[in-house]
Amino acid sequence: MGLKKIFSGSEILAMALQSRIEAAGIGVVVKNNIQAARISGFGQSGQAVEVFVEEYNMAKAEPIIEAFKMGE
Repeated sequence: MGLKKIFSGSEILAMALQSRIEAAGIGVVVKNNIQAARISGFGQSGQAVEVFVEEYNMAKAEPIIEAFKMGE
């Protein structure tokens, strides 16, 4: 099984979603292109932080993701 991207956006929103998903006992992978670019000496803008969940956890994560998108 692989990873499924569930979010791409700002670092603050990515951290908020990560916190909610991890509180439900689901592991996440965060790819932070902002920090990677900063360390490399390059600038980065746009949708720079991505959050991924294992595909087998999607059924459990989906309600959390939808509530997050709705601002709940």
